[in-house]
Amino acid sequence: MDYSITLSEQFNIKQEYAQNIINLLDEGNTIPFIARYRKEMHGSMDDQLIREFAEKLEYLRGLDKRREEIKSLIEAQEKLTEEIVKAIDNAQTMSELEDIYRPFRPKRKTRASVAKEKGLEPLANAILSQNRYFNPQQEAEKYIDEEKGVNSAEEAIQGAMDILAEQVSDNAEVRRRVRNFAQSLGVIASTAADADKESVYTIYYDFKEPVKKIADHRVLAINRGEKEGFLKVSVELDSEKPLNSIYRMMIRETNSLCTDIIKAACDDAYQRLIFPSIEREVRNDLTDNASENAMKVFAVNLKQLLMQPPVKGKVVLALDPGYRTGCKTAVVDDTGKVLDTTVLYPTHSEKKIEESKQKLLQLIKKHNVDIISIGNGTASKETEMFAADAIKEADHKVYYMVVSEAGASVYSASKLAATELPDLDLTLRSAVSIARRLQDPLAELVKIEPKAIGVGQYQHDMPQKRLGETLDGVVEDCVNSVGADLNTASPALLSRVSGLTSAVCKNIVAYREENGAFTSRAELKKVPKLGPKAFEQCAGFLRVPESRNPLDNTGVHPESYKSAKELLTLVEYSEKEIKSGKFPDISTRVQKAGTKNLAEKLGIGLPTLDDIVKELSKPGRDPRDEMPAPMLRSDILDIKDLKEGMELKGTVRNVIDFGAFVDIGVHQDGLVHISQICDKYIKHPSEALKVGDVVNVKVLSVDADKNRISLTMRF
Repeated sequence: MDYSITLSEQFNIKQEYAQNIINLLDEGNTIPFIARYRKEMHGSMDDQLIREFAEKLEYLRGLDKRREEIKSLIEAQEKLTEEIVKAIDNAQTMSELEDIYRPFRPKRKTRASVAKEKGLEPLANAILSQNRYFNPQQEAEKYIDEEKGVNSAEEAIQGAMDILAEQVSDNAEVRRRVRNFAQSLGVIASTAADADKESVYTIYYDFKEPVKKIADHRVLAINRGEKEGFLKVSVELDSEKPLNSIYRMMIRETNSLCTDIIKAACDDAYQRLIFPSIEREVRNDLTDNASENAMKVFAVNLKQLLMQPPVKGKVVLALDPGYRTGCKTAVVDDTGKVLDTTVLYPTHSEKKIEESKQKLLQLIKKHNVDIISIGNGTASKETEMFAADAIKEADHKVYYMVVSEAGASVYSASKLAATELPDLDLTLRSAVSIARRLQDPLAELVKIEPKAIGVGQYQHDMPQKRLGETLDGVVEDCVNSVGADLNTASPALLSRVSGLTSAVCKNIVAYREENGAFTSRAELKKVPKLGPKAFEQCAGFLRVPESRNPLDNTGVHPESYKSAKELLTLVEYSEKEIKSGKFPDISTRVQKAGTKNLAEKLGIGLPTLDDIVKELSKPGRDPRDEMPAPMLRSDILDIKDLKEGMELKGTVRNVIDFGAFVDIGVHQDGLVHISQICDKYIKHPSEALKVGDVVNVKVLSVDADKNRISLTMRF
């Protein structure tokens, strides 16, 4: 297979671009590097698309590998024909390949294999030949053999039918047709395993929906209900059409005495062998598709969460809520350095609450705290009410924000946390994490396994290896699109930078500790085990603000430094201006000189020129700064304060298949159903909303007893 032709068609790109990407991947280049620094070679495809391209390439190579394995296995049985080779070569999917291999696959003991052992295969073949003058009853009598366990002609015919049923079941074309019928006409049905048992799956106790229409989140919900023992699930399909199709394939002579026997064998094959197998396949396909789409939603949400704008230059006090053990508290300065820690008790006795309030105010005053970061776990609502009340008495304006504490406990118990915060108790480390994730969500959240960050849907039901790969790819893309400060980045952040292994990251940190801060990107070459290839892959994504060369604090790759300096000369910057490293009007100068003309003179492509100009116009730029700032609060509402029709501002916390959850400052997030997001039709909420969006909502209904809030954005 020529992968470049197949992939260029699938991704609607030039074959030349497809071949270039294949070559770049095979040469060991990372996806962030290819996406950012080899744009001319692939037409400026983004990292996500190149990642999909790489996955599809891997699938096609796996398909070809399996193709050759199947040929070898059939050849070993001396049954490989030109017709089978052609069918194998034409197969486009793994299921098609496995259907072709099915008749040759070693089988466990089956009814057919038992019949073959009794010597009944010639009788089965004779019946299948459907000779008009052939009498199966008379022929079957020749096979009566008590020693072999064939006691009558009827038993011989039954054994022959078992062999025929397996042959029908193993027919690749028969399976393809039944699969198509199941996918186009099948219905997913679920019923209660015990109708008297209440559960969250009651809406699926008597549920039916066509296979081709069922929503992904329903597939996953039904699967979970079945796994937990609340539901019985099946695929229903009227057998008339698939059976008629099988009859047309298998019955060639309608006036033969063999017709009824073959028809009965087809019925048996369909009911006992084909449909149960196809039912499993259909459900597996639905699950795989639903999981894949759920992982995409998770990936989108994770990316938007990681790319939340950092709250820079602020002193943050974090409150990690808790009832019995109190509220763990940490204050960090604007660089994330721990200034103070304590434990407050905002849910205990009135005396304790008042003491905690005074202690909180003292900390705010002592460290000039700007923002309070409150974890959203147990006792979060009470802690938020306590903080909102306390800051009214602060000596300066203080805001607060509730942040997701998902994964904070995972981090606090990790080796990384013990290394970073060796002097702090495990519980206080999570408070530091809650503070830092407000200051720089990306730098802090990369320390946590992506699955633990909690912006998905049914993530525990996903194929964990595939989910891990998908989310790791998102984290990698986010880190490399923002870049990392070579002198302050943690090992966890560095490990996500293109081309760096964990061993090299440790060596970078060790070099930093031994020799002091890096003074240039070029100094990276002195780090042990960081060879030329690793330098090429990582250099553009690492920033060195302390460097004398202003380009070291931009996304311009060292391989383009010469072009960047020539560009500055061509658009008439003086030597003094170049040394200053500030070129705010470079875009205007480049447009005036003509981008095409400049690209030709410099011998670079237009995408590379555009990237150089963008980086030089704002050295050290952070793409997250272009996102809407997070919403800070200074007061709180209670769910009982909400009234139908009330208009509020909120922050989108999670986007799922059927809507989005919005934080409106009452501890319980409200749901905006997909039908309430906008006036036009949308297939998925992610078309209109993303995690972190600040939106205007109106209350549709409130159920305080069940903690349910229904919101709309259509007003």
